[in-house]
Amino acid sequence: MYPDFNNQQQTPPPYYGGAAVARQANSVMKRVYVRMFIGLLVSAFCALGVASSPAALNFVFGNAIMRWGILIAMFAMAFIIPARLGKMASGTVLILFLVFSALMGTWMSAIFLAYKMSAIVATFFITAGTFGAMTVYGYFTKTDLTKMGSFLMMALFGLIIAMIVNIFLHSGTMSYIISIIGVLIFTGLTAWDTQQVKQLAAANLDPALADKLATMGAMNLYLDFINLFLFILRIFGGSRD
Repeated sequence: MYPDFNNQQQTPPPYYGGAAVARQANSVMKRVYVRMFIGLLVSAFCALGVASSPAALNFVFGNAIMRWGILIAMFAMAFIIPARLGKMASGTVLILFLVFSALMGTWMSAIFLAYKMSAIVATFFITAGTFGAMTVYGYFTKTDLTKMGSFLMMALFGLIIAMIVNIFLHSGTMSYIISIIGVLIFTGLTAWDTQQVKQLAAANLDPALADKLATMGAMNLYLDFINLFLFILRIFGGSRD
């Protein structure tokens, strides 16, 4: 999920000792959470903006090319950004993350048509509480979550396959089970991703690489939050009917 910074062709930065490393790690983590919050704000404004405009909704969801184009663009960016991280400038990585957030918000505008606003708001606070608790755990725990993370990543691939299969089955029961499993997976991934970015941030990286790490960490935690939110909404959101 994170690029291997240790294999980048660069001159190793000087080692300044534990206090300097701790300061860098804290600095990176602050940037991670700030950028993640900015990404969520961008998504929220885009979602509300599209949902409040019938013309925009028709342009996005009434046009198959636009609808699939946004989806394909998000999947492509999710793979391209980490793969090309070492060759891009820090500012470029941040801009791409914000573009990704805008596309995600545009895509998520449909939830305002499917669910009541009260359900969306309630789900947001449930998600925020769950996410907050797990990211705090991932940050402070002394337990190595590597094995758990590897298991959760394998489970995630299985979940994606199940979701694709259910597109054709249209099973309500299977959809409910998938949502529960999705909540469990992304709850665990939140803790694992937090520990991963904290460990990398403490690796005494070059400042430019540390800044890229902050954006990449923000993107991973952003995706954990968004997926957790959507799966919880499917379980407790009900519908407008």
